[in-house]
Amino acid sequence: MATILVVEDNRSNMTLAKFLLETAGHTVLCAVDAEEGLAIALRELPALILMDIQLPGMDGLQATSLLKADPATQRIPVIALTALVMNGDEARIRAAGCDGFIGKPLRYQAFLLAIEGYLAKFGKSHA
Repeated sequence: MATILVVEDNRSNMTLAKFLLETAGHTVLCAVDAEEGLAIALRELPALILMDIQLPGMDGLQATSLLKADPATQRIPVIALTALVMNGDEARIRAAGCDGFIGKPLRYQAFLLAIEGYLAKFGKSHA
């Protein structure tokens, strides 16, 4: 399965995402803010990054822009985890470099289907 980095500052959301991903057989790396997420992404080069948009300090869109600007991490798919799915939000998320998004609250079946779909789309299902 894949190594997935989850960047999420909400403890409950992190616990749920980690549990669901590990149950599906993935290896999960965790970061509670953008700076930690950037450092882990550069060091570990995960197959996929799940990035919360509303993070303390640097937000997830700024972090995604930095990941996409760095040759070492630019090819890692970044999927926004967000409750922001109103008109214009998807365009803003995509403009920052996110390769897709998953809405919150997380619904376990839809979440896992979305993850598998993104991994298959980006050719990382067995990374």
